Amino acid sequence: MRQGTVYTRHFDIESRQHELLGIDLGEGAPRRALVLGAVLYVVWTGGLLLLLGLPGRATFTLYFLPPLLIAVIGTQRSRKNDRRWNLTLWTLSGRYLLFGHRPIICGGRRTASRTEWIPRRDRWGTKGDGLRRESVRRRREYEAETQEPVTVSGVPLELAARPRLYGPDAVYQARARRGSTKGRTAS
Repeated sequence: MRQGTVYTRHFDIESRQHELLGIDLGEGAPRRALVLGAVLYVVWTGGLLLLLGLPGRATFTLYFLPPLLIAVIGTQRSRKNDRRWNLTLWTLSGRYLLFGHRPIICGGRRTASRTEWIPRRDRWGTKGDGLRRESVRRRREYEAETQEPVTVSGVPLELAARPRLYGPDAVYQARARRGSTKGRTAS
């Protein structure tokens, strides 16, 4: 079996900002993280200014910390897929949990109907138990169902399978036998 090596991750060169408004940033911050952080700050702070007004001492953390954490942690490489950011995986996971995805049937030749999509309850699994009203009752039922049932077993069965290898001559003879009965009609 052949194995290949992917070198594209090693050639990933990211641009860095070494100076910002006359302040030396040393080794430099990644430009994508800076742009993402700036956009997040504008959107987050703008929304909070419209809802809550100017920040006070108690609410300054609410204005400042969430965009910072998302920009710093979200732009790091993911441990699951080192070619993607954490933010990308968070977004894809959230999208899958909320909306699912359209299944590909026959290589995309036919669009899937809504009945062929994975239902939300199956996608969420136990993650959505806290959001459902009957979660406590269902959890108790699930625990009752998953207890080890008492099984009665009989005498063990011994399997004596014999693999057979048919060569091309045997396949030809079987095909010829099948072909000879194909032309006959019942009378």
